[in-house]
Amino acid sequence: MHDDQVDVTTETVATLIQEQFPQWSGKPIRLLSSTGTVNAVFRIGDDLSARFPLRLADPAKTLAVLEQEAQASAELAQVCRFPVPEPVGLGKPGAGYPMPWSVQTWLPGTVAFEADPSGSDDFAEDLAAFIAALRDADTRGRSFRGQGRGGVLTDHDEWMATCFEESEGLLDVDRLRQMWSHFRELPRKGADVMTHGDLIPGNVLVAGDRLSGVLDTGGFGPADPALDLVGAWHLLQSGPREVLRRRLASDDLEWERGKAWAFQQAMGLVWYYAETNPTMSALGRRTLDRILQ
Repeated sequence: MHDDQVDVTTETVATLIQEQFPQWSGKPIRLLSSTGTVNAVFRIGDDLSARFPLRLADPAKTLAVLEQEAQASAELAQVCRFPVPEPVGLGKPGAGYPMPWSVQTWLPGTVAFEADPSGSDDFAEDLAAFIAALRDADTRGRSFRGQGRGGVLTDHDEWMATCFEESEGLLDVDRLRQMWSHFRELPRKGADVMTHGDLIPGNVLVAGDRLSGVLDTGGFGPADPALDLVGAWHLLQSGPREVLRRRLASDDLEWERGKAWAFQQAMGLVWYYAETNPTMSALGRRTLDRILQ
């Protein structure tokens, strides 16, 4: 998926486990089929998973990111009633793999890409309860760290210009440029709250038509209160989307800013993963379609 991607095999993972976590030696190791774009994920036995960053980066910087993600995941687990992975350990480079890596608890369930809950009011209620619980968590004086989605919309103008250029021939770029011209002008109101930051189908687990767990919690942190509303567009059809909005009491401005963050994310998915991750590209198209409607 990426020009700087590092391949990881089950043999490499088995060697790393044997050398660094011998207490888990002998457990079956299985590469998980995943739409994920950041990590290769391996299941270790029945109750653990190992995550290996896909893009080559400085090991010291990668370790700092993994340590921060572990801390964030542990903090989120304390404020959320829904199951989330909890950090277990950090591995070191070795066996030909050049970066640190992480181990978490394994959560049962089916990702929302496979068990689509988009038409369920009950799922929308659960998703709203999850977002509300995070919003109620104490920021402890922290504010948005200034990277990625969740800060100032106009900070993403350069990226959006790239997306529009790369999307020529794939999307109705003229119409989408007009939409971004509207979105980027939406004023910010309200202090930062704690957010998940990436509520897409691949990060949500479903049992029946209910939310059974949330993955990729390492981005838990302070951001725009509208940020987690991306889930309304990535995960829900129009009826359940209104259920979530009512449950969270989102006013018109917050709702539009949530739509803006979903738009920003979706625009990047369509063209970047058009050949290498068709499921993620299709997610971007579906989200844009929902916004355009």
